[in-house]
Amino acid sequence: MSTAEDDWDVIVGAPGFALGVRLMADTVAGIEFLAAGLTRSARCALGREVTTQLTAYLRDPLTPFDLPLAIAGSAHQRTVWQVMRTISPGSTLTYGEVAAQIGSSPRAVGGACGANRFPVVIPCHRIVAAGGRLGGFAHSTTGFLPGIKHWLLTHEAAAGGFRLSANGRALSSRRPDAHLS
Repeated sequence: MSTAEDDWDVIVGAPGFALGVRLMADTVAGIEFLAAGLTRSARCALGREVTTQLTAYLRDPLTPFDLPLAIAGSAHQRTVWQVMRTISPGSTLTYGEVAAQIGSSPRAVGGACGANRFPVVIPCHRIVAAGGRLGGFAHSTTGFLPGIKHWLLTHEAAAGGFRLSANGRALSSRRPDAHLS
């Protein structure tokens, strides 16, 4: 996790964290979670559009994204990321469910989740561990990053999709079409 404001083209503030965005030519090159309190205004049209879309999502988790992403990864990673993009706000899949869907292993799916350079936009937070546990987030199982995963899922729960138990682990569906195990 980088903390220098100069490392980012745009920094969008969020409740308890910030989103650092790198731009490359006419694409988004990456998004990372940063400590709260950092901000950096957009200096170009793409930066303003990224700010607009991320801010809209932070207000309403049903807001879709339409950003040009500089996606680079293995065929397996791209397949996992494509599945992530099909999971609607308020729904989750487990690592095992994604693995079964694409003929992979849960551990390999977790690795692809951790390699996702566009969290929130490509919603890796919607992939959870078996039994409704949160699982890891951005290659971390403790501290700041899993807390953000919990916040993102809670934020989407406010849209009526699912809810987290008091201990933040078990997910339960409020909608019949939510994918949980």
